[in-house]
Amino acid sequence: MEKAEIQIREAGVEDAADIARLLHDFNTEYEEETPPVAELTRHAERMLREGEMTVLLAGEGPKGLALLRFRPSVWTEKQEAYLQELYVVPGLRSRGIGQALMEAVLATCRERGAAWIELNTGETDTAARGLYTKLGFTNEEGPQGASMLYYELEL
Repeated sequence: MEKAEIQIREAGVEDAADIARLLHDFNTEYEEETPPVAELTRHAERMLREGEMTVLLAGEGPKGLALLRFRPSVWTEKQEAYLQELYVVPGLRSRGIGQALMEAVLATCRERGAAWIELNTGETDTAARGLYTKLGFTNEEGPQGASMLYYELEL
């Protein structure tokens, strides 16, 4: 698949079931708990309808997605962007789909006037880390060069 052939579009409420299926597949692949597809579909429909998330879809099927969340920033009048999920169907990886999605993500963030974009990824996900670095992302460091760490607490 040539990069030029990869069509990226913003999802609408009518795409909620496809989004739910891809998110379910993503969590299943990485052995994370996941709600059933029907429940994820309901969440996606509501969040898309209410403008709480922006999803970009790659190709027919679709072949992958990027899920963005925008929020007001404390530090500036502009929005902050958070890439919550980036997923490409396993058999279609290394064909430029992830990069096409990320380029569309960056364009969308710029169009919406975001001050910056943040994301998290695993240390062992070298393919994703390589893509993010290639696109100019940096792994932020704290005082004295210490790596920044991501923490989470399930409530």
